[in-house]
Amino acid sequence: MSDITLAQAKAAVEAAITKAQELGTKMNIAVVDAGTNLKGFARMDGAWLGSIDISLRKARTAKFFDMPTGEIGKLSQPGGSLYNIELSNGGLITFPGGVPISNSAGVVIGAIGVSGSSVENDHAVASAGAAAVK
Repeated sequence: MSDITLAQAKAAVEAAITKAQELGTKMNIAVVDAGTNLKGFARMDGAWLGSIDISLRKARTAKFFDMPTGEIGKLSQPGGSLYNIELSNGGLITFPGGVPISNSAGVVIGAIGVSGSSVENDHAVASAGAAAVK
């Protein structure tokens, strides 16, 4: 199994912090490995305490299904093929802010979850973090 390295997780967290600062937001940023275990985390000064758990759940959700959490959210609406999926796996997050992280070969090696602002900002910060992994 391919797995994210500590150096890659740190790069993702640092890129996410940089993007959050550009947007003027305070975020919680969680990076999980291929087995959804926490590999890296940062809570920016002043970020909401309640968003710590949400950032980790977003990262785990993105890795469980190897897709952005916002996409899972679209499929989990009433009548959707994944309706009520958020009740599985000990509780998932199905709104934007979780993004899978792939290596240069396109293999998903982990995921990043971000929480602390609007879902649009959360997704932008998570995407910046994922893009920093080479």
